[in-house]
Amino acid sequence: MSDVVYKSALELGRMLKKKKLSAVELLGECLTQYARHNEKVNAVILTDLARARSAARAADKRIAAGETVSPFDGVPMTAKESFDWEGHPSTWGDPELVNNVPKTNAVALQRMLDAGAVMYGKTNVPLGLADWQSFNAVYGTTNNPWDVTRTPGGSSGGSAAALATGMTALEIGSDIGASIRNPAHYCGVYGHKPTYGVVPYRGHLMPGSVSISDITVAGPLARSAKDLTAMMALLAGTEGLEARGLQVKLPKPRFTALKELRVAVKLSSRASDVDQSYQNRLIALGEFLKKKVKKLSYEAAPAFSDQEAYENYITLLRATATKRMSDAEITAAVEKARGFDAADTSYVPLMTRAFALSHGGWLRANERRHQMALLWDAFFDDWDVLLCPAAASAAWPHDHVGERHERVIPVNGKMVSTIDQRFWAGYSCNFFLPSTVAPIGLIPAGLPVGVQIITRAYNDLSSLKVAEWIEEEFGGFTPPPGY
Repeated sequence: MSDVVYKSALELGRMLKKKKLSAVELLGECLTQYARHNEKVNAVILTDLARARSAARAADKRIAAGETVSPFDGVPMTAKESFDWEGHPSTWGDPELVNNVPKTNAVALQRMLDAGAVMYGKTNVPLGLADWQSFNAVYGTTNNPWDVTRTPGGSSGGSAAALATGMTALEIGSDIGASIRNPAHYCGVYGHKPTYGVVPYRGHLMPGSVSISDITVAGPLARSAKDLTAMMALLAGTEGLEARGLQVKLPKPRFTALKELRVAVKLSSRASDVDQSYQNRLIALGEFLKKKVKKLSYEAAPAFSDQEAYENYITLLRATATKRMSDAEITAAVEKARGFDAADTSYVPLMTRAFALSHGGWLRANERRHQMALLWDAFFDDWDVLLCPAAASAAWPHDHVGERHERVIPVNGKMVSTIDQRFWAGYSCNFFLPSTVAPIGLIPAGLPVGVQIITRAYNDLSSLKVAEWIEEEFGGFTPPPGY
C-alpha cells in the first residue's frame, strides 16, 4: 500500500500540480486499493475505468500546460450510487431500477467533473437510501473497514468506506436522516450536511420525479475538513429556474481564531441516550477546547424540548415517504393510525400518523418547525457552534432482519431501538441547519467516532472552519488497520 492514497484531496491536487506524480499514476494507486480491498468491504459497486483513464490523461495534459481548472484537477473520486452518472444505472439499490440509465449527470457530480475530478465508480447504498446499513439485492452488503462485521452506516455507507480505505479521495453523498453524517462518524472520515437548498439536488431523484423532497440535501465527504470546504466552493450555488434570480453567497465565519469561539456541547439526550465510551471522546474534545476558546458550556441549548424536536422531525420526515406511497397504502395508514392512543409518541405511532397526515396537519407541523428554527437562530446569537453526537454509538453489528424500527443496538448496557438515534439526525437537518461531522478518535473497542458540529443556517463555512481547527489541533483522519 502506498501512503499517497490517504493524503487529503487538496494535498493530492498540489502533488499533481507540482508533477510529483501524474493523474494516471494517482488513479492507478486508488485502483490498486480497490483491487486489494473492495471484495472485503464492497464499497465501490460499479466502475468505468476506460472513462476514468481518459479523464486522468486529459487532466495530465491540462496540468502540463499550466491550465488546471481547480484544486482537484486530476484527483480521483467516486459518488453515491443514487447520483446520476451518464450511461450508468442509478438503481437506489432497487432491482426494479436496474434499467434506469440516465442520459445526463447529476448537477453536483457535473460540477466536480467540470473541476477536473476523475470519476471512476459508484458506491453502495441501502434500498431506497432508507437505512443506516448499506445493503441491497442489487449490489449486496457494504462492510465497515474498521470491523467488517459492522455497518459502515447509511445511506452513504459505500462513500465513507471507500474514502476510509483509500479507494477514492472525494465523494458526494446525500442526507435526510444523517446519511452523510452517520457514515462519516462510523468510518472515521469527514462529512458535511449543507444548509437545505445550497447544493443542487437535480440528478439525485427517483425516475419520473422533478421536485425535491423536504429536508434532504446533497453534500461532500472526504478525508479532511479542508477538502470539504474546497468542495463546497465548487458544489454550492443555484441552478435551473432558481439560477435566473437567486445566488448563493455563504458568509464568512464571524470568528477568525479559536480564542474567539463560543462553544456549546451536548453529550446526550433523554430523546436518545449516547453510549458512554462515545461521550468520553466528546468530553475529551470539550475539555481540550475549553482551554482554547472564548467560552464553552455543557448546558446551553436552544429553547425547545428535545422530545418535541424529535417528534416534529419524525412527523415531517416520515410524511416525505407518502410521495412514494399508493392511495391504498395511505388509506391503510389512516385506519391504522386511529388504533393508536393519542398520547403514544413512540416511533411506530408517530410514523403511522405521519403517513396519514392531512395537508392541514402537515402545515401545522411545518409551522412549529419554523418556530423552532427561529429559536435555533436566537441560540446562535450567543453561541457559534453546538457540538454533539452524530449517532447514539459507534458502528454496530450488521442486522438485516425485520423492519428497521424492530432492530436494536446496545447503548450503556441496554438494548435500544436503532430508530432512537434519529434524534441526532434531525436535531440539525429538520431545521435546515448545516452540520459537519469530524473524526475525534477511537473508543476502547477500536472503532472511530465523530463529533457533529452544528451552526446557524447558511453558516456552512463556520462549521467547516471549526472542523478544520479540530483536525489541526485535536486530530483527524486515521486509516483503519490492515488497509
